[in-house]
Amino acid sequence: MIRVLVVDDDFRVAQVHAGFVTAVPGFEIAGLAHTAGQARSMAAELAPELVLLDVYLPDASGLTLLPDLDADVIMATAAADPDSVRAAFRHGALHYLIKPFTAAVLGTRLSAYARYRRALECGDELTQAAVDGAVAALHAPVNAEPPAPKGQSPVTSRLISEALRRAPEPRSAAEVAEEVGVSRATAQRYLAALGESGKVKVSLRYGATGRPEHQYAWSPR
Repeated sequence: MIRVLVVDDDFRVAQVHAGFVTAVPGFEIAGLAHTAGQARSMAAELAPELVLLDVYLPDASGLTLLPDLDADVIMATAAADPDSVRAAFRHGALHYLIKPFTAAVLGTRLSAYARYRRALECGDELTQAAVDGAVAALHAPVNAEPPAPKGQSPVTSRLISEALRRAPEPRSAAEVAEEVGVSRATAQRYLAALGESGKVKVSLRYGATGRPEHQYAWSPR
């Protein structure tokens, strides 16, 4: 498993990104950090293979932390200025994702990163072709992965499932969509499919206006 340290000053965003990570096969969360100081100590203690790093941290810029991390780094930040992007790549970041991004976008980068690592695990010495292949795998086009069966992404389906598993009470499609980072229509489509499969229980809740709203709850078997 590839262990990932998520670094973001916003607790909720860190948890959402952690959910995105764990939805990708072969990845797990090593820890969550919310300051540069926490990130530095946790990276030293936990030795993650990959760090998902924000620029805007309360005690220091993630860009100043980046060179000190003994791990591969993917930037995940709202900093969209050219100087930040150039500094991130200059200090060794492998990818730069501008928030907000979807689970599918991060999942594509993580899958590419996993292929990059596998390409470099072929002996003590590499040929130029092997190095070129690893770099090509890391920077494969975002839409390079084959479409999921029936037009649904397994990453998105797993994220929605996990959101319902964690929920202490039934959630609406709008609430699930906000947590996962997809549109309400997309969340409804996946929730409907989960309901048909029996994994999710669907009920109705009547709001203040009297208009019914579907509620979804995980249905353990």
